[in-house]
Amino acid sequence: MERDCLSRRRFIAGAGAAVAAVVSSTAISTAAEGADKPGSQPRMPFSYCFNTSTIRGQKLSLDKEIEITAKAGYNSIEPWVAKIREYVTSGGDLRDARRQISDLGLTVESAISFPRWIVDDDAVRAKALEQIKEEMDLLAQIGGRRIAAPPAGANREPGLDLMKAAERYRAVLELGDEMGIVPQLEIWGSSSNLHLLGEGMFVVIESGHAKACLLADVYHTYKGGSDFNGLKKLSAQAIQVFHMNDYPADPPRETITDRDRVYPGDGIAPLTQIIRDLHANGSRAALSLELFNPTYWKQDPLTVAKTGLAKMKSAVHKALGVS
Repeated sequence: MERDCLSRRRFIAGAGAAVAAVVSSTAISTAAEGADKPGSQPRMPFSYCFNTSTIRGQKLSLDKEIEITAKAGYNSIEPWVAKIREYVTSGGDLRDARRQISDLGLTVESAISFPRWIVDDDAVRAKALEQIKEEMDLLAQIGGRRIAAPPAGANREPGLDLMKAAERYRAVLELGDEMGIVPQLEIWGSSSNLHLLGEGMFVVIESGHAKACLLADVYHTYKGGSDFNGLKKLSAQAIQVFHMNDYPADPPRETITDRDRVYPGDGIAPLTQIIRDLHANGSRAALSLELFNPTYWKQDPLTVAKTGLAKMKSAVHKALGVS
């Protein structure tokens, strides 16, 4: 009898612990699910990155661009590989650059370069792969995570076989595996071959590589003629860095160029829809401010960087109610 009572007590205690664990787990799950809901305390869904093209016209050194990025309040930097190479040829030590980035609390989410890896010419493509390997090495030395892989060299002449483009992108991805860097397929609105979201995602998917992803951009999506609703179909893994900018109503889409980009919120892009759709798909991408506006290049670079960050945050706050 005593043994039976003891067994019952143990059973009840164990069942109570199990119920408590389920309740606790459910409460945690509910709290997590509700963290981004109206009326709750929202989490910050995105991080903010600074593409240094935005102050390219000021012709600053890499270390100065890093300093400005941190002072302006960004989480990360997206430098141009040419600037990293310039830093080295001027006598800079990439270990110092990496230390500066780390000490200032930044990460290097991506970098920009233009090797012609996608073209049909075998010799040009082989040289491009050598270039990419060198650039990935430079990037890895400063702690970089990703690099852009745009359709450089396949911009003007249409007719590129997208299956071949996918095979070539896979080759770049496999090189990235060796170097510890993820190449992101970038679409260009002016490209005759890769200007649509669908074309870009075809290449990403058919590459067959687990790390394949798309480097999307507000301006390029508009310039290329894709509907922004297409972003609803892209998973969080598909877009890890997203170029933020805006565009005016004039000049029209047919003649608008990179130099016409403006700060987020200063144009007509449906930024609220874009941000909400990315967030709804679970995206926690780095939103990277990428502008080429010559008006901004004439201004104080720190002021430009701070203004861009404030306007990106304002766009996110408007869309999601987070700061």
